[in-house]
Amino acid sequence: MAARVFVCSKDEVEALKKLLEYDPALDKSLSNEALHKLQEDKYGSVIFARKEFSLREGRSFGMNDESFYLYLKAEDDFIKRATERFAHEFKTIKYADPAAEQKLIAVIMDEENKANQGFGAIFGG
Repeated sequence: MAARVFVCSKDEVEALKKLLEYDPALDKSLSNEALHKLQEDKYGSVIFARKEFSLREGRSFGMNDESFYLYLKAEDDFIKRATERFAHEFKTIKYADPAAEQKLIAVIMDEENKANQGFGAIFGG
């Protein structure tokens, strides 16, 4: 699995949050016909709620801007289709610069390691 980081302006972050949290399979308001149409849609299988992601404000990990950063860990094909979907549906979402990407990935890996150590201590690992 690959990990990529995208950057988004604060103007579009609410729409991005909705997209990230939405899973059509859990949407009771969709008819079977609507679900079938969605499966045929080019971006219908790009469902972020089923992937590992984290949306962070830049200031939360030491960036000086007001942008939001999306960490996405998924298969290369999914990331490619997600990138296409972002370009199609949003004006500001793009790949983060390499320095910001490395910094956020390091922060998330550190958090995961600390969480794993905590679980190990709880379960006698």
